[in-house]
Amino acid sequence: AVVNAANARLAGGGGVDGALHRAAGPELKKASEPQGPITPGEAVITPGFNLPNDYVIHCLGPVYGRDQPEDELLASCYKNALKLAEEKGVQSIAFPAISCGAFGYPIEEAASVAFKTIKGELPGLSSVVLIRFVLWGEGAMEVHQKVMRKIYS
Repeated sequence: AVVNAANARLAGGGGVDGALHRAAGPELKKASEPQGPITPGEAVITPGFNLPNDYVIHCLGPVYGRDQPEDELLASCYKNALKLAEEKGVQSIAFPAISCGAFGYPIEEAASVAFKTIKGELPGLSSVVLIRFVLWGEGAMEVHQKVMRKIYS
């Protein structure tokens, strides 16, 4: 499964959301829109259509400084995505840096929330055996690696 940093309407947009919708084809919009709107922290799942992934898990991350408590809402994105992946028997899941683009979440804070949340969820996972982060640029990867080493060491 691939995780989509979605908008509330699940209608496609910019960034990760737009790229996934363009690659998956118009069927993704037809499957996702009826499940919206969603609120920050919520997640829904659709087939992947023309993507190489079986599923797309659409999460609405919080807008930093507006949606409160932003750390709990962001953590809910990761928890809910993993829950949906488990329900579908997904073995691998790929996350973007949810809320770090247009929603303005500082990347180091967001990475800390993500890795702490995932670490807490690991004991309950049975089908998910591979968790990836697909990030935009070397800077984002370096921040995530630093935070991951700190949390998992």
